Amino acid sequence: MSETRLHLAALFIAAPGVTPPPVRTDASESAPEQIAAYGAGIVWRARFCVACAPGAGYRWNGEDYPLAADFSGDLRLAYVSCNGEETGDMDRALSERNAMWARLQAEHERAPFALLLHGGDQIYADEVTQGHPLSDGWPERIPRAPRPAELADLRAHLRARFFERYAALYRAPQFAWLAARVPSLMQWDDHDICDGWGSLPSSRTCSPVGQCLFEVARESFLIFQHAARDGDLPARFADPEGAHLGWAVRRGDLRILAPDMRSERTRHQIMGEGGWQMMDAEAARTQTGQSLLMSSVPLLGPRLSLLERAMVLVPRMQKYEDDLRDQWQSRAHRGEWRRMLELVRDLARASRHDIVAVSGEIHLATRAVMDLGDGLYLHQLVASGIAHRAPPRLWARVLDLLSRLGEAPLAGHPITIERIAGQGGYYVAERNYLVLSRCAGRWQAEWELEDSGRSAPLPIP
Repeated sequence: MSETRLHLAALFIAAPGVTPPPVRTDASESAPEQIAAYGAGIVWRARFCVACAPGAGYRWNGEDYPLAADFSGDLRLAYVSCNGEETGDMDRALSERNAMWARLQAEHERAPFALLLHGGDQIYADEVTQGHPLSDGWPERIPRAPRPAELADLRAHLRARFFERYAALYRAPQFAWLAARVPSLMQWDDHDICDGWGSLPSSRTCSPVGQCLFEVARESFLIFQHAARDGDLPARFADPEGAHLGWAVRRGDLRILAPDMRSERTRHQIMGEGGWQMMDAEAARTQTGQSLLMSSVPLLGPRLSLLERAMVLVPRMQKYEDDLRDQWQSRAHRGEWRRMLELVRDLARASRHDIVAVSGEIHLATRAVMDLGDGLYLHQLVASGIAHRAPPRLWARVLDLLSRLGEAPLAGHPITIERIAGQGGYYVAERNYLVLSRCAGRWQAEWELEDSGRSAPLPIP
């Protein structure tokens, strides 16, 4: 994205032997190039540009695709996360699974979105390890020293399963329709690899099987979520070598930051040195207007460390410890959490505007505010998930109770969990997505909730 043009990529999945037609704009014609081959299909990509102006769009295979590419005035963005479930996701009735996608499609037809932000867990890959002798027992039981030929066979198995899952999700009519008309920006989370990646013991993630799984998931993430490969990452990525996959885009008075919280994650850190270098550089940059920070796990929340400690003491609950270790609020990440919050405070002070963090991951809708001092605030907006069914309402009530205890990881900067307008509790157990809009220079947020409907607009200073 530049000041005058949108740099886009169209992704195609075709049967072997079939070449997709070129993408045409008013200024150019772009022939697709092959970027990956699988037994069941070939993945193609066409890169092209459109002007950041009213009436922008492209033409493909005899059909016109309009884009809301004018970022200079009023603007609408949608945010989604958690597009699936851990088990049986591909067996669900499509009308039920994609109900919120259908609602999002209808909303775009009424009032177009300029961008679709995907905050993590775009696929649920947890079942891809099934069906192969090396990974059938993942992560509890895996071989210590598989032979190279066995690992090569596992890689082929995993590549085929990732392809199958992405292809099935992308052919869903509502998703395919939206993806062709709204440019997507995607950030990954654990289920794009496997449940709890990085919070699992290193004996699993650093094993030959674990590394094979990560390498295939990473390749698939780049291909299907960014239309890219190693060696040709889009300019938005902070590290051209891809040691971490954090990215940033800027257009006028809008900046969107998406640090990578999975590539360098371990049980003892959320981001590695590359990720922190990216964020430190952004904190030193002045940005007018609005900054959106995509944090795949919520940056603000209740005192989950108390729940984490209790789970460790109860044997039957220890299997959930990895889920809580995934959070910024985990006891294992307390120092790093403070570092990130201090960095967000620096971001706000450098640009003299509030910071908006958007997150998914928890399968609930909620919001929180942190006072950054000097009249500045961090607004946390959580929208999760677009397809994952909501957890029991009891879990929402447990989080409600924890939120009443208060939390202040930075002295003098308390965190307050706030209600979404019209809701009795702080956490809403319904499927949902988030709409961020700028009208006459002022931003606001609205949640679309599956049962409750539309929340009243929340002004964002």
